[in-house]
Amino acid sequence: MTIIDLDADLRPYDRAVEAGHVYLAALRRAVAAQVMVGGALDASRAARHQRAVHGLAWAATLVEALAAGAAFVGRLGARGQLSAMDDELMSIGFGECLGQLAEGIAMSQNEVFRAREVGASDAARDLAADPAVGWFLDQGSTAERRRSVVEALRDGQGVNESLGDETLDFIRGQFRRFGEERIAPSAQEWHLKDELIPDDIVREMADLGVFSLSIPEQYGGLGLGKPAMVVVSEELSRAWIAAGSLGTRSEIAGELIASAGTPEQKAKYLPGLAAGTILPAAVFTEPDTGSDLASLRTKAEQDASGTWRVSGNKTWITHAARADLMALLVRTRAGSKGHDGLSMFLAEKPRGDAHDDFPADGMSGGEIPVLGYRGMKEYEIAFDGFAIPGDGLLGAVEGQGFRQLMQTFESARIQTAARAVGVAWKAFDLGLRYAQERRQFGRPIIEFSRIGDKIAVMAAETLMARELTYLAARRKDTGERCDIEAGMAKLLAARVAWSNADVSLQIHGGNGYAQEFEISRVLCDARILNIFEGAAEIQAQIIGRGLLTRQ
Repeated sequence: MTIIDLDADLRPYDRAVEAGHVYLAALRRAVAAQVMVGGALDASRAARHQRAVHGLAWAATLVEALAAGAAFVGRLGARGQLSAMDDELMSIGFGECLGQLAEGIAMSQNEVFRAREVGASDAARDLAADPAVGWFLDQGSTAERRRSVVEALRDGQGVNESLGDETLDFIRGQFRRFGEERIAPSAQEWHLKDELIPDDIVREMADLGVFSLSIPEQYGGLGLGKPAMVVVSEELSRAWIAAGSLGTRSEIAGELIASAGTPEQKAKYLPGLAAGTILPAAVFTEPDTGSDLASLRTKAEQDASGTWRVSGNKTWITHAARADLMALLVRTRAGSKGHDGLSMFLAEKPRGDAHDDFPADGMSGGEIPVLGYRGMKEYEIAFDGFAIPGDGLLGAVEGQGFRQLMQTFESARIQTAARAVGVAWKAFDLGLRYAQERRQFGRPIIEFSRIGDKIAVMAAETLMARELTYLAARRKDTGERCDIEAGMAKLLAARVAWSNADVSLQIHGGNGYAQEFEISRVLCDARILNIFEGAAEIQAQIIGRGLLTRQ
């Protein structure tokens, strides 16, 4: 592997980022002119110009990805570890991102946002005319550079995965081995049989500390930061998204209880969550509400004994049958509307068995068959007088459920970004391997430039999504608000995961459409990432509104 000296005049990363920020400021002014009145966001205008608000969000996401990429290059360069491969990949990534900013951002397969839509054509032209940006547009994602990356990959070179932290690098290696040895060999079989992750695998994950990563040490956890959570989620998801997602259940439940629970609730539940003896489920979504949690109708009423009785319906509940504990969001104030009447409960339940998914009084439901993301299964649940003891109210405070849940949104979206990065790497791995093994017209198909181009860009875009995700995780650890950064990481990483899966299946050709090939599973798994934990449109709305209203 060749290590290079980064010459700022040769690779003007930081200067291109500065130009990106200048462009973004101009774009923000243009969008604000359409949707702001008297310095405040006008709801009706924002609804009418939603595409502009979301275009701003996507532009800001790409600029933030550029900043994360430049920081990656700077860190490696300062340590004398920047390889030619890393520099080539980041140059490709910059060329692709800057090209979208200047010419059109693919918000989805059939929605391309262009600056001229909001009267910012001059800003886009100025961006493209900037010398640093022009360098990447002309020399970043070139055929020669992509070919060089493919040759390096064929020689066995890889992307630098060191985080500059011995503990985090050790954790990555440990979970990479576990994923490759215990998860990946059976993932396709479990997927095709639509089985839950086996109990023995869950116990092994518990022994490795998957469920205790962020739980405070005084409750039996490891007390590690968000970057450690990202490493573990990424590596387990690289083996199979279901494994990566299983750990996130305890992460979010643990954060919810640690931040909002009573001392008694923390002592009762956090040690079990850390040990993996208590498996949780998040029970929030209802039919016809989706991301509109303010419209939840499931209710809980307290009887004379102090017991709460829950009635209503929930859907898209992941891992519900095997869970022991539900974080259950319901309405407790009769006649209330919006978020103020919502309360969060910690509700214990027995695990389901082969005969009954929900063997509890006042609770019934069944599985929702899905295309992918199968290892924990999805369920719908009906509550009819389901009983929760009085001490099950989270924090012993009523009407604070949505606010309590909001405390976990940032972590949940960073986690989802990490899972998406893992899925993106898996798709890349499968595409690279197949392209080297598959021969057509007398040679490996990786030698055809269209195939090689796909592989090089997959690697570059995944690297940028990864760095944006770690940037959000580090910011979360500072204690500062990072809802916009978390949303950006989720937005970009989910798009890259889906793009990689689709491109990798294309590399596989007809074989990719056969269920015996893993890429068929990865494609199905990748599709959910743009939907759960806030659909891409919801993320763009949050980011865009935040950029316009936050000073």
